[in-house]
Amino acid sequence: MNLRERLKLYVITDRRLINEITGAREALEGGATAIQLRIKNTSTREMIEVGKKIRKLCDDFGALFFVNDRLDVALATNADGIHVGKEDMPVYMVREIAPNLIVGASARNPQEAKDAEKQGAHYIGAGSVFPTVSKDDAIVTGLETLRLIVESVSIPVVAIGGINHSNVREVMKTGVDGVAVISAIMGAKDIRKAAREMLLIIERDI
Repeated sequence: MNLRERLKLYVITDRRLINEITGAREALEGGATAIQLRIKNTSTREMIEVGKKIRKLCDDFGALFFVNDRLDVALATNADGIHVGKEDMPVYMVREIAPNLIVGASARNPQEAKDAEKQGAHYIGAGSVFPTVSKDDAIVTGLETLRLIVESVSIPVVAIGGINHSNVREVMKTGVDGVAVISAIMGAKDIRKAAREMLLIIERDI
């Protein structure tokens, strides 16, 4: 399975909604193809402990495991990859330190996406496509900018920000390879069902 396939349904943890390990397990059971560990305001030790458990779950389900921001935690947990934002370590530096990691980079417009690709990013996390409650400082880019980002790079693009079951079809029509989701899955009453249903919509439109 190539990287584009494995980024189809990229689920991000959020302990405000559910415990990371429980949420990851249920999302994987529902068909998530990648999990990103995203924890704010906790110790590095706890991040590593939680990350190792999610690493094992991802191995069991044949999914990719990413860590948000923290290269040290990604390396300590033997993650498949890391996702970095504008304020994090630059992509080229991550590639120099950890050449075997898959590196994803956030982009809000085509120029940022092209710059990240030039630095060696393996995929782009594009958005926020819609307004989102998961990130306080998210700038809404919209579907047209998302389409332009897809056209501007040759690497996979994953859409993020306010994506749910009612708008994911519109998002997929822009040509993205997958979607990154927090609330619509981790905040669902039935996480397995939410993941399964979203994957069905995504696969219908690929």
